[in-house]
Parts: sequence; structure tokens; C-alpha cells
Amino acid sequence: MKKFSQMAIPYIIWSMLMLVLPMALIALYSITQPGNSIISFSVTLDHYIKFFTDPDFLIILWRSLMIALKTTMICLALGYPIAYYISHCEERTQNNLVFCVTIPMWINMLVRTYAWIGLLSEGGLIQRFLGILGLGNSELLYTEGAVLLGMVYNFLPFMILQINTTLCKMDGSLLEAAADLGANPIQTFRRVTLPLSLPGVINGITLVFLPAVSSFFIPKLLGGGKYFLIGNVIENQFITVGEWNFGSAISMIIAAIMMLLMMCVHKVEKHNRGEKE
Repeated sequence: MKKFSQMAIPYIIWSMLMLVLPMALIALYSITQPGNSIISFSVTLDHYIKFFTDPDFLIILWRSLMIALKTTMICLALGYPIAYYISHCEERTQNNLVFCVTIPMWINMLVRTYAWIGLLSEGGLIQRFLGILGLGNSELLYTEGAVLLGMVYNFLPFMILQINTTLCKMDGSLLEAAADLGANPIQTFRRVTLPLSLPGVINGITLVFLPAVSSFFIPKLLGGGKYFLIGNVIENQFITVGEWNFGSAISMIIAAIMMLLMMCVHKVEKHNRGEKE
């Protein structure tokens, strides 16, 4: 046991350097204000007060939460039927379908998002197809719909894989028992399959919602700067404006929101397993 503890020391050090230390620095920046010299600073909560008293920032935060919620709901509506179908195929077909789902993830997310610019731009493939149907005059790129499409496209595989993993691990004898007791397919799905697949649904929601709410390059590329989300505000504060302290405060606010959501998800999952608090 002592040997295994010693073997874990390098990983603990790596976690401290790569995870804990950067978060500690961001937290420090968020509650300090630079002084007259390099090493002097003052403790303040003005950055947090500035964020919560400025209606523009609150609107952007609300917009980010809403676009993340829409992305999650669409990914769930599309991902569950796909995962359900994959889980009911033969093992070889399952492997091939999972392979098809994961292929886009082999390509960098930034590159995949750039590809949608060409597809949605004026004269692009989708615009031409809509023109054949008499809908070619509608603007596709640099809209909320384009941002939502990019979000769903990039995060949908996470939802499918999580739900499919849970469904594949489900004991098939439970479905047979439900059929023997006279349950029809709809009743079996509602009373057996759906409750047992909730852990995968919850994990999928977590893996989609959390990165969607803080995404910055998808709205930047497909929104063309017209659709500003909280991730773009943080990027702007660090890179363009140079307000690292205010940008750190916004980052801590988003981190707190994510932690709160994860706590809620954890409680829901524990309740679903029948565990006591």
C-alpha cells in the first residue's frame, strides 16, 4: 500500500502544478488590484461588484446559459435515439456505428468549426441546397442558429457515447422480465430502460452543458462577433483589454456556477441510485 502511495506522488505533484496552482492564481487575481509597483497590490471585491452591477454582463451571462441549455436539450433529443438504436444493434454493427460517431472527434474542434463557415457562408453548399428549395435568401452564417449548430455538432458525440455506454451495460434479462410480465415496448422503455439509462443521460448533460456555457471560439467564428457569449468576454478581457483581474473574476464566477451545477447533478444522480445524503 505504501508503494502505491509513493507511486502516486508524481501524479499529485502534476495535478498541483497543472490544476490547483493555475486556479489559485486566477482566484488571487480576481480579488486583487495592481498597485504602483510590480509587487504591490490591494485586496478588493470591485471586480465582482462590477460584473453583477453591469446589466450588459448579466445579459451576456444569461445568453450563455440559455445557449448552453438549448445545446444540451438538442443534443439529448438527438443523442438518446441514436444511442438507443446503436445499443440494440449487433456487436459488430455497434462498433462500426460508434466508430462513425467518434471519427469527427479525431479532427481538431477548431478545424471542424472552420469547416462550417464554408458550408454556411453565402454561396456555400447548404446555401445552394436551400436555394434549390426556394429558401436561399435566408442568412445562415453569423446568426444564433449558426452558433447553436456549431455547438450541437461539436458536443453531440459526448452525449451519444455516454448514453450508449449506459444502455450497453444494461442487463438484458430485465427487459425480458418486463415482457414476461405483460409490459409492452413503450411501458418497458418508460419503466425499465429510461430509469436505468439516467446515469448516462446525466453524464451526457454534464459533458455538453459545461463546455458549451464557456465556449468562446465557436460563437466567435460562427457568430462573427455579433453573438457575444461569456467565454468571449473572458477572452476579450485577457487578450484585448488586458484586464486580467476582471477577467479572472468572471472566470471564477463561471467556475462557481459550474461547480454548483455539478453538485446539483451529483445530488440528482445519488437520488436516482436511492442513496441517502
